[in-house]
Amino acid sequence: MDPILVITNFPDKTTALELAEKLISKKLAACVNLQAECTSIYRWQDKIESTSELPVCIKTLTKHYPEIERIIKEKHPDELPEIISVSINGGLPAYLQWISDETATSNKN
Repeated sequence: MDPILVITNFPDKTTALELAEKLISKKLAACVNLQAECTSIYRWQDKIESTSELPVCIKTLTKHYPEIERIIKEKHPDELPEIISVSINGGLPAYLQWISDETATSNKN
């Protein structure tokens, strides 16, 4: 078991929901949280930008990261989407086992 949290964001709820449903239906993620809309301020191509977006947290296993990254990049409208993988080094053992059980046999088709 090698659980991770993948963090990304989307500019609208519709696309974020589509991502979540695809990842869950393919058993690539055990749970996807869509957070409340927030404002992000960042520098892009020497300009300060501000945009509204929905943070998305994906609970999965390391072995699914490449496919999850591919799907996010496919669905995301940005040239350089935020995609961050964070190792989960601890947590409620039963919950971590649930992540593993839910994603053990992914259906990538």
